[in-house]
Amino acid sequence: MLLLVHYGRLKTGKGVEEYYIAGRNITGLVAALTYAATTYSVFMMVGLVGLTYAYGVGALGFELTYLLATVLLLTLFAPRFWVAGRKWKYVTPTQLLADRYQSRTVGIVTTVLCLVFLVPYMAIQGMGSAYLLEALSGGAVSYTVGLTFIVVVIAFCALWGGFRGVAWTDVVLGLVMLGSSLYLMFYLASTYLGGWLGFVQTLETNHASFLSVPGPGFFTFPKFLELTVPWFFFALTNPQVSQRLFVPKSVGSMKVMILGFFVFGFIYTVTTVTLGLMGRALGILAYPADKVMPIILGTFVPTPLALIIMLGILSAGVTTANSIILTLGSMVGRDFYGSLAKKPSEKTEIRIGYLVIIVEAMLIWIFAFQRLGLISLLAVMASGGLLVQLPTILGAFCWKKATAPAAYTSILIGGVATGIFYIFKFSFLSLGPPILGLILTTIVFILVSLLTKPPSNAEIFLEEIQKELKERNFL
Repeated sequence: MLLLVHYGRLKTGKGVEEYYIAGRNITGLVAALTYAATTYSVFMMVGLVGLTYAYGVGALGFELTYLLATVLLLTLFAPRFWVAGRKWKYVTPTQLLADRYQSRTVGIVTTVLCLVFLVPYMAIQGMGSAYLLEALSGGAVSYTVGLTFIVVVIAFCALWGGFRGVAWTDVVLGLVMLGSSLYLMFYLASTYLGGWLGFVQTLETNHASFLSVPGPGFFTFPKFLELTVPWFFFALTNPQVSQRLFVPKSVGSMKVMILGFFVFGFIYTVTTVTLGLMGRALGILAYPADKVMPIILGTFVPTPLALIIMLGILSAGVTTANSIILTLGSMVGRDFYGSLAKKPSEKTEIRIGYLVIIVEAMLIWIFAFQRLGLISLLAVMASGGLLVQLPTILGAFCWKKATAPAAYTSILIGGVATGIFYIFKFSFLSLGPPILGLILTTIVFILVSLLTKPPSNAEIFLEEIQKELKERNFL
């Protein structure tokens, strides 16, 4: 993988666009796999397997809702991001917002929000990988050694390889993720569960409640909404994935990206949910539920296969974290330095990105090493916290009266409020923190927009995008 990253470096030309978005020249298959590998983290093979094991098939509805929503949003908004990026040379999604609202404050505030909620989330990727290495090696690879190794790999991939290096490793590791999980599913079914018929009969006989909703009682409708709504808009509110909407080389490549992601996501989702139900059928006793996968690998799987599966899980963590860390580096370089410097230099911008990547890697290590409960809380808050960008993003493309004060005010108020809702576990009318935060953010955004003046370029921005979409037959 490191050799592949180095090869990506050799193929990367000069300039910010080359380093951060591969010169907008990524083919459809590579775009699809880098999008999928960036989206699906350690959560799938550890978290979603555990969630299904604990609460049943409702987890499938939760994850498939996310998948279908992502495909819908990509169909509607990927062409708009792609057209705007090519027309105005945007490198980051926050640069697009700052330009649309004619306000560098919008770009800076949004970047800060992403730094707050995504850096701890990356630390969780390191923690999960280090725990897995420690558990499956029987302690031979200590938590500290495993964490250090993973963080170094994440930082090297992002810093040295740039987008091409990250994207090409995403292709290889994405295939490892998908292939190893599929093989494990078929192996467990044929070796321990009497084939698919035996597996289904065991579930129906011994665990029938896990095949219905709400199952053991977790997936009530309010809880389902609380979990699903933040993920529903993941494709727009997470900068590491929305930045990937700038990179396809053509309209055809973008269509392949969307279709490829859907096929990958559907297979991977059904596979991981099935593995969680297999944990029940195998009679595993796991507490907490996240230990199901380590127990499966340590008890039911031969060592060579367990190592391959472990590589697939580590791949999920590495591909997610190195994509995020590279995107955050580009956002700080472009939306802080690029917008504040009188005469910004691309060389300086990339060097600032290098520094950000190194600092972020150190923060990942420090946060993960402490094993603080606060990090876990911030990881849960991440999707809800990033959700407060949604009115600003939708307003940029769909409402010419949306204003800059409305954008940064709603993000600031919504972000702080959502964090407070999570910390104090506040809910109202059975609505959880992310939904309450989104409602508050939307109200603030609309009211402030109606009370302030929209930027002068708003109508032109929307008309130009509409014109480009028509010319390229998107409409």
